[in-house]
Amino acid sequence: MENQNILVTGGAGFIGTNLVEELAKRGHNVFAVDLLHNNRENYQRCDVRNYRQLERLFDNNDFDYVYHLAAEYGRWNGEEYYENLWQTNVMGTKHMIRLQEKLGFRMIFFSSAEVYGDYTGIMSEDVMVNNPIKDTYQMNDYAITKWAGELMCMNSATMFDTETVRVRPVNCYGPHEEYSPYKGFIPIFIYKALHDQPYTVYKGHKRIIDYVGDTACTFANIVDNFIPGEVYNVGGRTEWEKDIKEYSDLVLEAVGKDDSLVTYEEAEDFTTQVKTMDFSKAIKDLKHDPKVDPKEGIRRTAEWMKWFYRVE
Repeated sequence: MENQNILVTGGAGFIGTNLVEELAKRGHNVFAVDLLHNNRENYQRCDVRNYRQLERLFDNNDFDYVYHLAAEYGRWNGEEYYENLWQTNVMGTKHMIRLQEKLGFRMIFFSSAEVYGDYTGIMSEDVMVNNPIKDTYQMNDYAITKWAGELMCMNSATMFDTETVRVRPVNCYGPHEEYSPYKGFIPIFIYKALHDQPYTVYKGHKRIIDYVGDTACTFANIVDNFIPGEVYNVGGRTEWEKDIKEYSDLVLEAVGKDDSLVTYEEAEDFTTQVKTMDFSKAIKDLKHDPKVDPKEGIRRTAEWMKWFYRVE
């Protein structure tokens, strides 16, 4: 398709950085915004919590598509910094929707597989339609803000004919993801192992992880096959589902450490035991085709972290 003018909010973040690179590689005109001042080209500081900052951005630029990634991420981050969580994930999204209603750009809204809570069946996109929200069990504040964002997108489509695709990423990991204690388990395990710091592995939890290079390709494909109102799970291959301990073992192998750093404990409270995902819609509509298996992806991520943190 012809080149598009595309805005990526959260464009200096982990997924955002990789997505900006992928979209630019395809010839699109990509502009990124995030919280920090940055020396990158086609970038501007903008806090989505502040409508005036967003409005000024759109006064000076015309965008065909907006990838709205800007968000506070994670369950425990959302508990401890809930003001930031609700202001960014809910009010920031509402600001973007108001501008969408006014200006008519198409949006790709980034939700999360966390919206499924502790649903025990196969997590296909229609779970959220066919089950009362109480039946999806544990909904933490992070998940609730993401579901609220989806509901606002759907409501705006009904009232104002806005066109939005929603995506629910699943345990994305890879280069450009810096360590924090609130991140996913892969970057935490790698960072801790590289720095000879102890970490805990909870037994009985199973996950599918998705290398960010694969994820970014699928997200970039959305502009080529944009179906308003659709929602997609995006993650790795279902056959790559593993126990958390297996992922830890791959991390230790990649960084050349043994498991003396690791404490093994029983299942973690308030955390979903097994997430079995259905990616068939993304495979059909978005040509989702993950190439990088967990062993190779973890190796690449460990190499990036060694470089980033100057670890020999």
